[in-house]
Amino acid sequence: MDEIDQKILKILMRDARISQKELAAKVGLSAPGVAERVRRLEERGVIRGFTIDVDPEALGYPLQAIVRIRPLPGKLHIVQQLISEIPEFGECDKVTGDDCFVARLYIRSMKELDGLLDQIVDKAETNTAIVKSKPVERRMPPLSPR
Repeated sequence: MDEIDQKILKILMRDARISQKELAAKVGLSAPGVAERVRRLEERGVIRGFTIDVDPEALGYPLQAIVRIRPLPGKLHIVQQLISEIPEFGECDKVTGDDCFVARLYIRSMKELDGLLDQIVDKAETNTAIVKSKPVERRMPPLSPR
């Protein structure tokens, strides 16, 4: 990936809705040239998609919880399926270590948190932390080695 590809990615990370013409002007290429580079980045799997950033609080979810989940013996696949079916789980990583999953829950209240965790309590142990703030928002990894 050369410097122009890196510039394209940085600009698209800030504004995925930028027009091809405007993107081309910012990186010093023609619109067809930029379109070709973006297409190649997609084909190589560097760009997986274009999305929006939605504020959960604006949708009525003022609280977020990080939940570490350790399925009981023989319950791993059941717990994984349950997590995927509960829409308040906004994301989940399968991890190494004592816990099998680390997930982010979007919730309206502590009562709602209890109700959601009650759905898996007989199949897994959980450890929950309420998110106070996000000092680092989700970002892409560095584009070039340090």
